[in-house]
Amino acid sequence: MKLEDYRGLVEALLPAVLAAGRIEMRHFKSGVEVSTKADTTPVTVADHEAEEVLTTALHRAMPGVPVIAEEAVAAGLIPATEDAFFLVDPLDGTRAFIKGSPEFTVNIGLVVAQRPVFGIIYAPALNELYATVGTRESVEAEITPDDTAETLTSAKLTRLATREPDREALVAFASRSHASQSTDEFLERLPIAEKRKASSSLKFCLIARGEADLYARLGQTSEWDTAAGHAILAAAGGCVTTLDGQPLLYGKRDGGFANPHFIAWGREPLLST
Repeated sequence: MKLEDYRGLVEALLPAVLAAGRIEMRHFKSGVEVSTKADTTPVTVADHEAEEVLTTALHRAMPGVPVIAEEAVAAGLIPATEDAFFLVDPLDGTRAFIKGSPEFTVNIGLVVAQRPVFGIIYAPALNELYATVGTRESVEAEITPDDTAETLTSAKLTRLATREPDREALVAFASRSHASQSTDEFLERLPIAEKRKASSSLKFCLIARGEADLYARLGQTSEWDTAAGHAILAAAGGCVTTLDGQPLLYGKRDGGFANPHFIAWGREPLLST
């Protein structure tokens, strides 16, 4: 399979993505023990179990392409990165997951030449799948975790498209679990008519769906938090930039794969630098 065969890649990875969703739903319904990583962020057994399923599927589908996975990195297992590599966040929105909120996701992103070009995001508690199926095409579908016979071909797909912003009355997303004064101060520079909150990478997907105009994150994130959503949003007509208007780039191994502050835009950036 070629790296640019995004539709084929979704088909190849969908069984593992749904399997990861089933793992997470099992723990979501029964409760799960929470541990704290060295960086003070929470982690659960669901994170580890889902990551193993996803990384195994990626190595099988694309042997030779490095996989940078959140929990493996936390354990010091970091393969050498090349021009192309996968970024995996097996359970984005762990805090939401622990609190019983359905806004948690499975995330796989593919980076080529420092830019995310492919992404899959699955919200198993919401039965929502988002994915890139072409360079300029991303879609959503309703798929339950238990629907093991489902394929991309059989699913009812809806093409995602960002909306034209009302430049005098913007709708912005902010993190439900990571609110910050710096984010609020940044948003005050824009004519925000409504501010909504959501958890995990769903914010990228909702902008790609045309439900809002931007998502500002002035706080700590890692590349696996954003790669899949960035790719899906870009294929739907959006972009993600740093605060100075430069494209958000990936592969910052020496920096621990940490992101700078960024803004996800439904269309072009609305602030001059």
